[in-house]
Amino acid sequence: MPDADTFTEPAEPVTGWGRTAPTVARVLRPRSYEEAAEAVRACGARGGIARGLGRAYGDAAQNAGGDVLDMTALARIRSIDAEAGVVVCDAGVSLHRLMEVLLPLGWFVPVTPGTRYVTVGGAIGADIHGKNHHVSGSFGRHVRAFDLLTADGTIRTVVPGTDLFDATTGGMGLTGVILSATVQLLPVETSLMSVDTERAADLDDLMARLTANDHGYRYSVAWIDLLARGAATGRAVLTRGDHAPYDALPRRARRDPLAFRPGRLPAAPALLPEGLLSRATVGLFNELWYRKAPRHRTGELQRLSAFFHPLDGVPHWNRVYGRGGFVQYQFVVGYGREDTLRRIVRRIARRGCPSFLAVLKRFGEGDPGWLSFPMPGWTLALDIPAGLSGLGTFLDELDEEVAGAGGRVYLAKDSRLRPDALRAMYPRLPDFLALRAELDPRAVFTSDLSRRLSL
Repeated sequence: MPDADTFTEPAEPVTGWGRTAPTVARVLRPRSYEEAAEAVRACGARGGIARGLGRAYGDAAQNAGGDVLDMTALARIRSIDAEAGVVVCDAGVSLHRLMEVLLPLGWFVPVTPGTRYVTVGGAIGADIHGKNHHVSGSFGRHVRAFDLLTADGTIRTVVPGTDLFDATTGGMGLTGVILSATVQLLPVETSLMSVDTERAADLDDLMARLTANDHGYRYSVAWIDLLARGAATGRAVLTRGDHAPYDALPRRARRDPLAFRPGRLPAAPALLPEGLLSRATVGLFNELWYRKAPRHRTGELQRLSAFFHPLDGVPHWNRVYGRGGFVQYQFVVGYGREDTLRRIVRRIARRGCPSFLAVLKRFGEGDPGWLSFPMPGWTLALDIPAGLSGLGTFLDELDEEVAGAGGRVYLAKDSRLRPDALRAMYPRLPDFLALRAELDPRAVFTSDLSRRLSL
């Protein structure tokens, strides 16, 4: 059995996609399940944490002074049942790779977030959600089983309906290292989307449109202008759709209806001027974006990549926020708590947070993961430059509003939540901590997030 030094590199900086708090760790790169188990057994006093493609926004896949297990070399698709739509793959396989392989067979991933460059292991560990949560729930709902490497170096097959499954889906890698997974897929006839777009005049108009018609769409999301004030507060562009049927395609597209050809633009420059995303520049962008959107358009055919992952077309788009990086803040409050959502949107608008990546969605039935983020209600996500004056205090105040309304903040995007706020937001946290203490009494699986939040 190899020792950990055979697949390690010197300690190196590791950061989340928001680039706000890099720390230094020894990065291990296992090439087999056996090497992953040896790496776990060899973790030192600071423990280790699994990492995929680094798209968690905060510090969930960092481990200052300890080990980080880069799982991307474990990326085999082990089997595909093209009749039943079931794939068995290593945890390091990306959703992008699954789309490349499965779309020509008439299958699509059941849930995708705003980027396809996340691994299956990361999708389970964060219990990711997408534009279809109101219909399909989060990723864990479509996982039939996964193999989990636990702190004692053994591999367990974990299935839905068990405590270990519910602790791991959304558990941010703290119950073990996911090695492989069996996932149920979604059948599709084409690789195009049929999309309806409309403008909403304000937040109440937006919520009314979503409430009235979301049941008629598999996918639904609204870009929201968080700098608009007065009568236009919360104005938005609402985009909804479903996978286009074969009969909806023009003749030329029918020649290769399942082609997957995502576009790609030049990468964002490594160095950009500080202050590029000011209130003035973002306000101008938001005004132009809202005005150019159609008042009402139906049945537009779009590529999958344009509908689901527009930012993936710009490699390293996170650089536009400059050296200081950015904070993505995402929260959910339940139905019946619309006044809390209105109050928070007004506060953000008054504060002048320069956010051009802000989206509002509706969640459906909650998922069984003990630390899974979605719950029935409204979820708002926004990106904010980390250097904005007074940002920490402002977001702490929003945390209090969210927790007071029975809502929660998304751990996969968090980089600054306080432990007391976490405990108020996640009622199953005591169950998670008890199982984690039993399964991993030495806290082998540790991250910057777990230390910050006393998990």
